[in-house]
Amino acid sequence: MFFAQYYLDCLSQASYLIADETTGRAVVVDPRRDVSEYLTDADAHGFTVEGVLNTHFHADFLAGHLEMAARTGAWIGYGRRAEAGYPICGLGDGDRISLGHVTLEIIETPGHTPESISILVYEHADDAVPYGVLTGDALFIGDVGRPDLLASLGATADELGRMLYDSVQHKLMALPDEVRVFPAHGAGSACGKNLSTQRQSTIGEQRATNYACRPMDEEQFVALVTAGQPSAPAYFAYDAVLNRKTHELFDAADAPRPLSVEEFTRRRTGGATVLDTRSPQDFAAGHVSGSVNVPADGRFAEQAGMVLSPEAEVMVIAPQDREEEIVTRLARIGFDTVGGYLRGPERAFLALADDVQQASRLTADELHRLLDGDEPPLVLDVRNTVEREEGIIDGSLHLPLAELARRVDEIPVGRPVVVYCAGGHRSSIAASLLRHRGRTDVSDLLGGYGAWLARSAPADA
Repeated sequence: MFFAQYYLDCLSQASYLIADETTGRAVVVDPRRDVSEYLTDADAHGFTVEGVLNTHFHADFLAGHLEMAARTGAWIGYGRRAEAGYPICGLGDGDRISLGHVTLEIIETPGHTPESISILVYEHADDAVPYGVLTGDALFIGDVGRPDLLASLGATADELGRMLYDSVQHKLMALPDEVRVFPAHGAGSACGKNLSTQRQSTIGEQRATNYACRPMDEEQFVALVTAGQPSAPAYFAYDAVLNRKTHELFDAADAPRPLSVEEFTRRRTGGATVLDTRSPQDFAAGHVSGSVNVPADGRFAEQAGMVLSPEAEVMVIAPQDREEEIVTRLARIGFDTVGGYLRGPERAFLALADDVQQASRLTADELHRLLDGDEPPLVLDVRNTVEREEGIIDGSLHLPLAELARRVDEIPVGRPVVVYCAGGHRSSIAASLLRHRGRTDVSDLLGGYGAWLARSAPADA
């Protein structure tokens, strides 16, 4: 058996290539849109990709099933409850897919979504114990899939939570301890709240260490898995719907093109959004007014999906020679509206001097003095709810970054705003979004809450 995991750190997303080395027959599970890596590996080993399986309709990325089918002629498989706008194979409990000796068996594991499945992997069809189980978003390392995302469309969190209880407690925990667990996501994903950095585990380890896998009744389980979930990025609903539909295919060869300063200015005047993906430090030193700053070095795609509209034309300002990377990462969440990029922004900024500005960033000492003044600013906390348990700046307004774009109007007008997060990355994104939306007196806190806490700590601590 050939078994490979492909892990995308930016989205904490795992996909898989499984093949029988004697027959050369293969399937890909939960692929991303840029599918060349799977196909290159398959070609190198002499495999033919016959099928592509999605464990559910994903919300956090646009899956690559249509791209795989177009490149290979592979069939597309989902759980039997799935309904899609393209031909699919509906798969239910006990259905088997033979690749030769290597055999896959379906377990229906609804709960994260109604159509969710897990996939048992057998090295030989008659093995008593499977090699592993691909659990999709039903079971993670250290957590289970949240049942409250809009990807569920038509079911409540309570209903899905009860489905998930049966899937985890009665189906997955019924597997032998030695079965390896291969989830679709790891730490950082908003599809759960307590995901591990490990990329594989075993049923036995999860039985012993995963809070949601210990014995409990249904009511306890539902209460546990629905509490304390992070805010879902706005694009999740968009991707959950788009994954059900036929849509344009991603073509890595269709590279974005450089824009002249004149064309860049014309498109910007026409309403295009300028997405500046440089570091917060470089952005603060100088940027085109109204730009939205989402740094490339971080959870770029997820955070871009929090603050951009998928329909808006985007013009990219990127670190040198990373323009194509930025376009690919946006495409992974279904944002295909990049109209071009401004190459060599430092030189271009000279021609755009009248439209270039600096971003205000305050130290913890500066913010403290302002808060003690006669007209203190509004302090905005864009961390997730669970992070506020570590402490807050007194009097701060809380709007998680994932919710900010749709809740900007809750921020009082006519008062300076200072934004903070944990370390100063998300606050730069949030502050730039507020300026993009017309707020003029916006700063962010250098070093975030960590810097504020360090300033407040006793000198001999």
